[in-house]
Amino acid sequence: MLRTQVHLIRQIQLLLRSKWVRPTAALLVLLFVMPVAALAQSSPFDTGFNAIQSLFTGTIEEPFGRVGSIQRANGTLSPSEKVESWQSRELTDVTAKVVIYEAFVEGGLEAAKHVARTVYDLYFEPKYEEFRPRTIWSLSNAFTSAFKELEPIPQFKLTAKLGEFLEARFSQAF
Repeated sequence: MLRTQVHLIRQIQLLLRSKWVRPTAALLVLLFVMPVAALAQSSPFDTGFNAIQSLFTGTIEEPFGRVGSIQRANGTLSPSEKVESWQSRELTDVTAKVVIYEAFVEGGLEAAKHVARTVYDLYFEPKYEEFRPRTIWSLSNAFTSAFKELEPIPQFKLTAKLGEFLEARFSQAF
């Protein structure tokens, strides 16, 4: 019996010297102690996963919930709010012509100049009824529809630049 106790003590000493003890202990703490602590702070009906998740994200979710109001206060809009804004903001024909001119002749978009005629035609004679109103949204649609004539890579690059270009033009007063 004494011999087995000595053998057991030596095995424990070898185990404690092992390089795997600390990582194993840390893993066990994470697997067993953290869920117990998490459950102690929430409803008994929550799962351990939900409880642990709330431990790590509870303080993060609150500030991110305020992002929309902060964006509106700073003048930045969510994509859906931007679409609604562009759909409701009417343009004069002169303003639309100036924006098309700036995009192609002055090089605001660095696009092939032959596309300018297509943008012009699609804005002033749209193919779809929902783009008939003279708005920023309709002008944006005219640009993106005209870009479909281009090869895929130039089309992608110009479409990516378009939003920034239009925002810069319409954040200024005409």
